[in-house]
Amino acid sequence: MESSDLTVVIVTLKSEEVIFTCLDSIPNNIKVIVVENSNNKKFKEQLEEKYKNVNCILAGENYGYAVGNNTGLRKVNTKYALILNPDTELKEDTILNFFKTAELVPEFWLIGPGNNQANSKDFNDSGILEVNNLKGFAIFFNLIKFKKIFFDENFFLYFEEIDLCKDLKKRGGKIYLSKKIVINHLGASSVKRNQNYELEKNRNWHWMWSTFYFHKKYKGLIIALLIVSPKIFSSLIKIVFYQIIFNKKKRNIFLCRLGGIINSILGKKSWYRPSLD
Repeated sequence: MESSDLTVVIVTLKSEEVIFTCLDSIPNNIKVIVVENSNNKKFKEQLEEKYKNVNCILAGENYGYAVGNNTGLRKVNTKYALILNPDTELKEDTILNFFKTAELVPEFWLIGPGNNQANSKDFNDSGILEVNNLKGFAIFFNLIKFKKIFFDENFFLYFEEIDLCKDLKKRGGKIYLSKKIVINHLGASSVKRNQNYELEKNRNWHWMWSTFYFHKKYKGLIIALLIVSPKIFSSLIKIVFYQIIFNKKKRNIFLCRLGGIINSILGKKSWYRPSLD
């Protein structure tokens, strides 16, 4: 396998603090598509000037993780694609080990890095383990298995990779981890750190929206309601408590949490967006 067989896809949103470490770790003979959800033209120009292997697509607005990755994946014309979070960093042998794993399990649909995703003793002698789920920070796609249908675009944030894995497993798809593939991931660091309050509200709203939507999709309305009911009552209690002690920020976070649940129950789209500078 050669570098021309692979394209890397990265979705960004106010990711200027971390994206350069990620891009510097990717060999410069591998194509990279950056889908920029902040719609920052200056950022696009900066990336494409510094990295000749990068094509930055301005999304127009913040469409989230699922739509962003789908936008990039549908532009890929290589055999394989690797989606990365912008707060990741590859090792020198990461790409080579993805290719080696693909040769060992050619029937694969998805491959993920083995670090921090499974107990090391569970891997076989080749360092490979078949699994049901992968974490979304780094996923290697065998594009011949897909027909331009990837993530469910109803998700804005959270559960997208779980949903993708569950769907393809139902269709007989094979998912693997490789212990030899290592990718550093900072975690929750893709967006500028000065946006913590807005991001916390955003996380709470979308975590609850996606929780109900996911469970309704696979378990039905009644089971989904039973799952989120304790979270509704907990949010209501905390909203009242933080209102009483005049903690406006905490109250607003739990208002967002409750709002995500209610909007999902009512069948409304995941419309909430953080106010980012």
